[in-house]
Amino acid sequence: MKYLTSWLLASFLVLGGCASSPEVDHSSRYTISQDRAPEGNFDASGLSDARPVYEAPRNAGNKSPYTVWGKSYHVLPSNDGYVARGTASWYGEKFHGHKTSNGEVFDMYAMSAAHKSLRIPGYARVTNLDNGRSVIVRVNDRGPFHSDRVIDLSYAAAKKLGYQARGTARVEVAAITVRPDGSMTLAGQPFQPGQPVTYSDTDVAASGDITGASQALYVQLGSFSSRDPAERLLTEARAVLENPMRVRSIDTASGRFHRVQVGPFEDEDSARRTQSLLEARGFSQSILLTDTH
Repeated sequence: MKYLTSWLLASFLVLGGCASSPEVDHSSRYTISQDRAPEGNFDASGLSDARPVYEAPRNAGNKSPYTVWGKSYHVLPSNDGYVARGTASWYGEKFHGHKTSNGEVFDMYAMSAAHKSLRIPGYARVTNLDNGRSVIVRVNDRGPFHSDRVIDLSYAAAKKLGYQARGTARVEVAAITVRPDGSMTLAGQPFQPGQPVTYSDTDVAASGDITGASQALYVQLGSFSSRDPAERLLTEARAVLENPMRVRSIDTASGRFHRVQVGPFEDEDSARRTQSLLEARGFSQSILLTDTH
């Protein structure tokens, strides 16, 4: 992962590398040559998402086009409607305390991210497609400058999504746009943080699984590309809760997934109460979503 120093503070690019970068360190400004996770067992479970707020457009960090390693990149004129899937990586201790592309200070314990083309500062919801976990991050940096990477998250955000040990994950990145009146859109659709995640018809294969089927609220504990870990999680949940629950297998454009879900629920209040109960009993990464019966 790479990121650029503030365009207002420097007349040239200062580049560094993390665990996924070339071994050559392009600047002596960093005290360690390779990126790494912080020492100790940092607990990210209680860390809140970034809170999207309206911010007036800025020039810092939004020069377009800009060039890194001989390749040109263009910053989007607007983040409205942006949604993409790809590989996410993370960056941590090497860059901790140094300036991001728009002049802010990078904090590996904060919910932030680097992106090649989204306007900064901005916000995005990032979803780990392997387990269904989602976070909201503040995008305030440039990178990652690898063709197969779509976003770099802070170490804390990567840990909340559950891929800090692997280093990368398949994710969906959906931009959140905040207007001056405080209203928001997610990938162009009306949005409020905390609302249930609704899977669209396009996530389901052409089998017609969604079409004509009734919808309901579920608390989803995880989503896995293999069935065995889903079954293990279901067994753990049944040991602490008597509610109906299931493993729902679904074919999507990204492959087959096995969702561990508690429900259905008649209303959001009852679903939220169950979600809180589950979190108190150690299931801290659940999400509320709408799915078919």
